[in-house]
Amino acid sequence: MPWWIWLILALFMLAMLVVGVVYAAVHAVRASKVIGAVAADVNARIEEINAPQDEGSAPRRVIFTEPLAVAADRYTDAHVGVIERKERRRERHAAIWQRWAQFND
Repeated sequence: MPWWIWLILALFMLAMLVVGVVYAAVHAVRASKVIGAVAADVNARIEEINAPQDEGSAPRRVIFTEPLAVAADRYTDAHVGVIERKERRRERHAAIWQRWAQFND
């Protein structure tokens, strides 16, 4: 094989190595930004948990130490919120379909 073919192959290999290193570096920088954002979010949540509570408010007890009626009330309140969110989503969906139905009229 002539020497210039080996030169072309070697240059191509070096170019691919450089492109691979640049590709890895760009993705590493992007990943570090995402990891930094997640770490900041986790840190904020931990600080929120460790923040001192107000003197006037009673601390929230663990649910299994409360009477069953309290747990049932919390479940009922949460389920009402779920139903309200589903209803709002259904209304938005119907409004979008109504808008799309009249789009070409």
